[in-house]
Amino acid sequence: IGIDLVAMCVNDLLVQGAKPIFFLDYIAVNKLKIKKVKKILDGIVKGCKLAGCSLIGGETAEMPGTYAKDKFDLAGFAVGVVEKKLLLTKNKIKKKNLVLAIPSSGLHSNGFSLVRQILKKKFRNKIPAVIKNELMKPTKIYVDEINILNNKKLINGCANITGGGLLNNIIRVVPKNLSLNINLSKIKTLKIFKWLKKNDIKDSEMIKTFNCGIGFCIIADKKNLDKIKKIFPKKYKPYEIGFISNSKERIKTSG
Repeated sequence: IGIDLVAMCVNDLLVQGAKPIFFLDYIAVNKLKIKKVKKILDGIVKGCKLAGCSLIGGETAEMPGTYAKDKFDLAGFAVGVVEKKLLLTKNKIKKKNLVLAIPSSGLHSNGFSLVRQILKKKFRNKIPAVIKNELMKPTKIYVDEINILNNKKLINGCANITGGGLLNNIIRVVPKNLSLNINLSKIKTLKIFKWLKKNDIKDSEMIKTFNCGIGFCIIADKKNLDKIKKIFPKKYKPYEIGFISNSKERIKTSG
């Protein structure tokens, strides 16, 4: 869970082209249990190492009566830095730019309210290990790859696919005079999302709630496609799912 906390913060920083430099955490519990808190902190430290930033402090608060037994509150805060010339702004995105999808590692800490409802209905007692492992996979941290791409000026914009799903997150970075065109049939859906879909979830709900296998998106010139792909390992190789146009519709989907 600590890695996920760091990932959610630093991946958001990347959208503006920033490199994470430090991280702070906040943990509030009913009663401090050193072993449990240490496990959380170990995950945060690992996440910071993966993101290339420093854990410089934070707060652990013991608040009996505020939190129920074995419940806790966890929050994080990250600061990044970017040179003005490398700042990713909407005015860099142009007509005919490609929209590239970067695979996710799993749920990326989103949609768990719906997941819990499904698990409660489907498994009254014990959740199968294979399902549990898929649901709990740590969020992929994209810092290394995205910072390299931005330093080489190979991307015009990007989006972290979190709450709100694919379309709502990408459209935030697209200028108002342009439109987003996405071919939904091109999405390489991970198995865990196919399993979730089988539990009477509509397509519209899936695309709004989950990343469906896409953890991050890049908007770039077509001429940079090959160079971009070379930066990523095979498991997270970007692939084309759409483009930017000047259509009257802000969002157009097909597939």
